[in-house]
Amino acid sequence: MQPYELTLAAAADAIQARRLSPVELVESVLGRVEEVEPHLGAYVTVAARQARQAAGEAAHEAAHGRHRGPLHGIPTGLKDLIDVAGMATTASSRVRAGHRATADSAVTARLNAAGTILLGKTHTHEFAFGLTTPQTRNAWDLGRVAGGSSGGSAVAVASGTATFALGTDTGGSIRVPAALNGVVGLKPTYGLVPRHGVTSLSWSLDHVGPITRTVEDAALVLGALVGHDPRDPASLSAPAVDYRPAATTDLTGLRIGVPRTYYFENVHPQVEKAVRDAIGELQALGARLVEVDIPMTRYIQATQWGLMVPEAGAYHEGSLRTVPELYQDDVRILLEASELMSAGDYLRAQRARALMRAEWARMLEEVDVIAAPSVPMPAAGADEQTVTWPDGTVESVSDAYVRLSAPANITGVPALSLPVGHDTAGLPIGMQLLGKPLGEPTLLRVGHAYEQTQPARPLATAA
Repeated sequence: MQPYELTLAAAADAIQARRLSPVELVESVLGRVEEVEPHLGAYVTVAARQARQAAGEAAHEAAHGRHRGPLHGIPTGLKDLIDVAGMATTASSRVRAGHRATADSAVTARLNAAGTILLGKTHTHEFAFGLTTPQTRNAWDLGRVAGGSSGGSAVAVASGTATFALGTDTGGSIRVPAALNGVVGLKPTYGLVPRHGVTSLSWSLDHVGPITRTVEDAALVLGALVGHDPRDPASLSAPAVDYRPAATTDLTGLRIGVPRTYYFENVHPQVEKAVRDAIGELQALGARLVEVDIPMTRYIQATQWGLMVPEAGAYHEGSLRTVPELYQDDVRILLEASELMSAGDYLRAQRARALMRAEWARMLEEVDVIAAPSVPMPAAGADEQTVTWPDGTVESVSDAYVRLSAPANITGVPALSLPVGHDTAGLPIGMQLLGKPLGEPTLLRVGHAYEQTQPARPLATAA
């Protein structure tokens, strides 16, 4: 096994035990970048020289007994919405040509303090306003979408060109590409990870979180990111928690909610089978299955768009009026649509969210975790615009991918996507676990227990 193939946890153990140097790990990952990145397009920029210099410094620290923790010497990619001092934050847009960040974002500073090695900035759907990331190709099939908007981060992790990466999630933008590329994506509780220095899509829906190869890896990264930051008005003061899950697979007494409504409607049959089989594995580990009805489902799409579009429009108001031609057509049209929405529309969406949060809180009193598909279908072809379901419903690809992930953004509850198999074409399928606010330890425990019953997952093979 080459170092680039190691999970974060395995690499961390090897570095701490002095069996692997950060220099060896970074060189291995950079070699993998040279091999597959021309085919995949995961990165906006690769900072190889800086990464090698930082790896040398991390190796020197480790050799002199200054080990910073499990992320020491671990190479990472950051979605190009996340500021790194002195580097461009392009948001994969011509609007940001020539932009340079003057300071680190909160999460960048925390990763630096933990000893991580920045490999580069990963592609996003322009300004995170989309679910496909068209610049980037799926790690399992180059003819299919990577998912978005954190497509570059997910493809980098899935292909071995980053040991882990950070993404952002406003309507599913961590979980969707994680599911479509066969990796783990965690959208934390709203406010748990600070967003200072991260380009916003929609202030009240935006989250920052990790994309990793395993649930254990996600826990290790989350532990380095959490903590109150007064520069983010939504930032929480959560109690200190060890997020790394125990090795046990015993889920006795845990209540797993299985949706009777919404989450299994208009879902590809192979996705439904894989997710229900995975739920069966959780039951075999001792969990008790409880059927639940998802509340207010008819309002989910309207609420998501009613919040996101006006907030995005407000953020982009100046540049949309001065340089509209610099936006890609799909994003420009959505931003222009925001000017057609009234204050009343936005306030009704806020009211719907308040009611939805209350109903979800009541539902989550009955269960500890809800298990459902992450997305309703595997990765679509790059040229596919719509999907037609057996009942005749025609849905855009983007609407299909946001449909099952949006509730966690509207309500702010944590959501974890993890791989649970492949379809007959070899494309990954993801299961989503949703929990109570600040319920990340339970989600990670359940996801890790499931992973331990499965064979190790190989890296993606498309490139």
